[in-house]
Amino acid sequence: MDMNGILNVFKPKGITSHDVVDIARRIFGIKRIGHTGTLDPNATGVLVLCIGRATRISEYLLDLDKEYVGEIRLGLATDTQDELGKVLSRSSKRVSIDEIYRAFDSFKGKIDQVPPMYSALKHRGKKLYEIARKGGTIERKPREVEIYELKVLNIIEAEKIIFYTRCSKGTYIRTLCDDIGEFLGTYGYMSYLMRTGVGNFQIAESHSLEYLMDLDKRELKKTVHPMDTGLTHLNAIRIDDGFYRRLVNGAIIYLQEQDAKDYDINIPLRVYCNGSFIGIGRILEENMKSYLKMDKVLI
Repeated sequence: MDMNGILNVFKPKGITSHDVVDIARRIFGIKRIGHTGTLDPNATGVLVLCIGRATRISEYLLDLDKEYVGEIRLGLATDTQDELGKVLSRSSKRVSIDEIYRAFDSFKGKIDQVPPMYSALKHRGKKLYEIARKGGTIERKPREVEIYELKVLNIIEAEKIIFYTRCSKGTYIRTLCDDIGEFLGTYGYMSYLMRTGVGNFQIAESHSLEYLMDLDKRELKKTVHPMDTGLTHLNAIRIDDGFYRRLVNGAIIYLQEQDAKDYDINIPLRVYCNGSFIGIGRILEENMKSYLKMDKVLI
């Protein structure tokens, strides 16, 4: 099946992101499929897959903001910071609703997070969770992430907090839950997580694996979005049709000063020519002249 584009899949609980990729390969009969950001096996929700030539743009989709609805269970800390882990600590402290709202407000904006040991980050070629499962611990440096939105949706008996967040790439929601518990002077772990959005791919438009399995090839093709729909966070540039052949063959195109002034230098752009999206390029400068160079031709 000749197909190139982006698929918005609803990942069920209990399987890995790689499992979803394997299932999608069987459904579509295409080997060249990859995901654009791991979702924990215990979490559900939006998993964006790249199919065919679209696998070449997956690196640009890693930067997309993420949206989640989750639940924090207060009073307990686990070694994995979620419900699957071993309980390490308990607290009987009761926190007030006002304290919870103040805690949530304090985590908005740019914050530092220490990545959890139970994560896919690597240390000397080994994933941290592989080291953690053997009882090991590695010192991790804090990383800056940004929490754009963080809202309390419901509080159940001052023990469970259902929340919504929109955050930058690299944010660990499990760690956010743990940190909020610590801020409140108690403990907390992530008891539930659903990813509701990745960039402009929303859960309302996602497709379950069971639904996809029941479709024929023609219907499957309709579920795949054009490649550039996942790249709307990149600015677009449109080039005169006369340069089409040169661009697709990798030649550089010199630009008039007026054409280049609205774009940042050396930043990826969506490039359109001859009425269609042809790939990703960037504007560079040499000898006071601006030119467009293609990074990836995707037609």
